[in-house]
Amino acid sequence: MPQEDTRTPTPTDAAGYVRAFYDSHPYPAPVGSLDKHRELYRNPDRRRAQSLLLWPTGKLRPDRQILIAGSGTSQAARYAMREPDAHVTGIDISETSLRHTRDLQRKYNLQNLDLHRLAIEQVGSLGRTFDQIVCTGVLHHLPDPDLGLRSLRSVLLPDGAMHLMVYATYGRAGIYMMQEYCRLLGVGTSKPELQDLGTTIRKLSPDHPIAGVSRRTKDFTYPDALADALLHPQDRAYTVPQLYEWLQRCGLSLGRWYEQAPYLPQCGAIAGMPHAARLASLNAPEQHAAVELLRGTMTRHNFVAYRHDHPGKRQPIEFDGDAWRSYVPLRLPWTVCVRDRLPPGSAAVLINPAHIYPDLALPVTVGEERVYTAMDGDRTVDDILRQEAAVTDAERVCRFVKRLWEYDQIALDARPTTNR
Repeated sequence: MPQEDTRTPTPTDAAGYVRAFYDSHPYPAPVGSLDKHRELYRNPDRRRAQSLLLWPTGKLRPDRQILIAGSGTSQAARYAMREPDAHVTGIDISETSLRHTRDLQRKYNLQNLDLHRLAIEQVGSLGRTFDQIVCTGVLHHLPDPDLGLRSLRSVLLPDGAMHLMVYATYGRAGIYMMQEYCRLLGVGTSKPELQDLGTTIRKLSPDHPIAGVSRRTKDFTYPDALADALLHPQDRAYTVPQLYEWLQRCGLSLGRWYEQAPYLPQCGAIAGMPHAARLASLNAPEQHAAVELLRGTMTRHNFVAYRHDHPGKRQPIEFDGDAWRSYVPLRLPWTVCVRDRLPPGSAAVLINPAHIYPDLALPVTVGEERVYTAMDGDRTVDDILRQEAAVTDAERVCRFVKRLWEYDQIALDARPTTNR
């Protein structure tokens, strides 16, 4: 098994507080088994779909170098398990978190995993570069998020991809109110204080801004998660415009939202609002900013970013010309297909469980369901048009494929046919 690096991060006061916080309150909740995760990824389409979200025009990279930056108690082990041909490097400042990950590493004999006790700001000291960087729920806790993001960019290969998640401002209003409340009262992180805090939140009015957040998240169901949400020593959030500016400052650009439908004005109830035409006239960043304001309850931004000098197109999926005909659609394995209590004229309703907004459920007609079912991950859209005798309207099929993609129901393999 690879040698573990136990270098201690050079602390600043803020970084030291954060490290001590996670040593005392490991997050997410440690797990002793990854068996269910392993079963999920026996389906190779899960790995393929997630790869296509990062590289829709690139070849599947089974032997890629993956960095999990701020790996927590299990994230690096999960990636090492589901990507057995990849080499996974996990870094974290918390020895407690790394200890839980090492336990999983030993239990599942994850020989493709290296662990290092290292701050994100010092990732360059590894002397390595990576095809893929995963950093979810970490950068917003750094004393200097710009330094952290620039450090990650410095070890990302030019054609690599980052999967990032940071807090969103507007949907966390209730959390920030309760953080201020805890500061006023001097609420600490001992077990009794966390129990009292949890009880207090449960007794709040259902109209309190934190009530909706507490219903939708698991972060209020056990003490260490409650501490992470309300008592963390370092925390900031981003609006959509701030996120775009942040990426630009750090030499990166937005590739796509990991789930894009919540940000698109053509998806869900927003498409039927009086301002739909005005929203459609805005450029993409302005659309995303406006829809964030209309949604109002986003608590996090989950997205894919590339280096600004990435050799490919920032968003290569296009439907204006005929390129869509050569795309290979892959149904996302985690989509739920509902066939009871349907809207009139519908044969099924497709639901992406990652969507928190019920208006993003997608009804499909009998003809659309036939096209959707034919998407086996091997055939191009053109193949489906030719082989399904009942499907003759190419323009309608194009609109349907685009709609499925916008609603996060399919991934698209947009590689040139000769590269497949």
